Amino acid sequence: MLHPQVTLLSLAVSLTASIPPVAATGYTMVKTFAGSTFFDDWKFYNNYDNLTNGDAIFVSSSVAASSQLAYVDPSTKHAIIKVDNTSTVPYNQKRNTVRISTNDKFSVGSVWTVDMLHVPYGCSVWPAWWSQAPAWPTGGEIDTFEGVNMVTNNQMGLHTLAGCKQVSQVQSSTLVNSTDCSYLTNSNEGCITTNPSTASYGAGFAQAGGGMFVTEFAETGISIWFFSRANVPSVLSSNSSTIDTSTLGTPVGNWPAAGCKIDTFFAPQNLIFDITLCGDFAGAANVFAETCPGTCYNDYVVGNGSNYATAYFEIASVNVFSKTGTNTIVTGNSASALCLSLSTLASWLGVMGGIWLFLA
Repeated sequence: MLHPQVTLLSLAVSLTASIPPVAATGYTMVKTFAGSTFFDDWKFYNNYDNLTNGDAIFVSSSVAASSQLAYVDPSTKHAIIKVDNTSTVPYNQKRNTVRISTNDKFSVGSVWTVDMLHVPYGCSVWPAWWSQAPAWPTGGEIDTFEGVNMVTNNQMGLHTLAGCKQVSQVQSSTLVNSTDCSYLTNSNEGCITTNPSTASYGAGFAQAGGGMFVTEFAETGISIWFFSRANVPSVLSSNSSTIDTSTLGTPVGNWPAAGCKIDTFFAPQNLIFDITLCGDFAGAANVFAETCPGTCYNDYVVGNGSNYATAYFEIASVNVFSKTGTNTIVTGNSASALCLSLSTLASWLGVMGGIWLFLA
């Protein structure tokens, strides 16, 4: 997720919408990632972070398995994706971590859900659960979960070609940071919203027992719901093979097609988990100083890995649904190898004052 964003401490506007809930749509499960086979249909990036200039190496599947950076816990059957917290990293070296993307893509008419018990957090840590088309920015990006360092609230957003905007938000008590989704505007800030719940990220998420995120990728718009563990609806907690999004209540983030024609700005999406360190977003001096002392690389990445005890995803399941009567799975061409040109990234480094760079 290679995208700058306004910080949580600036330019956020509180909205309380009076717009009706999103239209009812029924979906049927077409793909599940869970249990001992969770990692069977993902591609590991297997390169240093040349996407967001992070101080991280995204390891191969074999290294991830042998180093216990990506594995299924035999007692809980939950998938673990983590940063190396046992190695001592010398100066000028990077720390091992993981980025994976689905081999399949999922087109308009899809819903994906993720049930997590823990999400990564900590100084220098930059995690995300998101999706992207292989030819970004063409085909767009949907960011369901992301944050940096010790922030307490999840951010969501879209990043597209010029012309997509967030209008008439169907949201409840949500902080709207920006409404122009174009990657050309405000150094690729995107159209970003912040979840007001501190149970949506970091230590608060873990203390609440985790929760579930739901992303609807529909012709009528893109919507995101978050449910803390105590509030997960039965249709989600029961792992039902069908879902009707009208039963989920008001989404915490919504981008209607009235401002952004979904079929125009979005192509089939690969789903992605990753955790990088420092880089253009988490490591920007002004962003880092908001929630962490010292300097990102020297004080955290270098040395022993004790800072990374909380830098892991614990995932019970990922489920993908297609609009009932359709199949939205598109096989092949994972987005895991996608990156912007380094010259483009370098041009962003001078505009980081007060801006978060969003991973993609």
